[in-house]
Amino acid sequence: MARRLNRPASIFALLYFATLLGTILGLVQVVQIPLGALPEDSQRLSATPVWHFMHVLGGSAFGLLGPIQFSRVLMGKYGLLHRVVGRVFVVSGAMISLSSLGLLWHFPDTYSVAVNYGRLLFGIALGVALTMAMLAIRRRDFTRHRNMMIRAYAVGIGTTIVSMIFFPIYVITGEPPKGLVADILFLGSWLGCIMFAEAVVRRI
Repeated sequence: MARRLNRPASIFALLYFATLLGTILGLVQVVQIPLGALPEDSQRLSATPVWHFMHVLGGSAFGLLGPIQFSRVLMGKYGLLHRVVGRVFVVSGAMISLSSLGLLWHFPDTYSVAVNYGRLLFGIALGVALTMAMLAIRRRDFTRHRNMMIRAYAVGIGTTIVSMIFFPIYVITGEPPKGLVADILFLGSWLGCIMFAEAVVRRI
């Protein structure tokens, strides 16, 4: 299993699979907002369409560009393209960070106190990680730059990992997890993604 995950194709497939569901769900909501077709439990998003659109657009670009950006082929043979894609990647991450904080500000009662503190922490952590990555590359510290970008990517796609767990439960039961179980699944999924990225950083 470990040998398979070391293959670039396997890693790309895993990363894209992890981001695909969240991207699709977000894009569906973007279409539903102007049509007035949002489900009842998502009606609140119509009050802040700009923040939500910003979050989905940034998240989609971030999730799709991340695996490409970490490709050794792109970094080694196509340095200019790597830098251009990297700038788009950073801007997309900044959009996620700002919009997540904006949505949290407008909808503080959507989740529990524990989850809201997690969203606040992760939203800030994403911005900090991207800033540290950019400062590192300005100093030509390529190792630190790469490591902080990996950490930023893990924080940024954390919500998609949450979606991968919540969505099947929603389909099977007809409602998302609630209460303490929801808090544990939400924060645990996000933290698990970050811990996996930290293991990758320490291994490479």
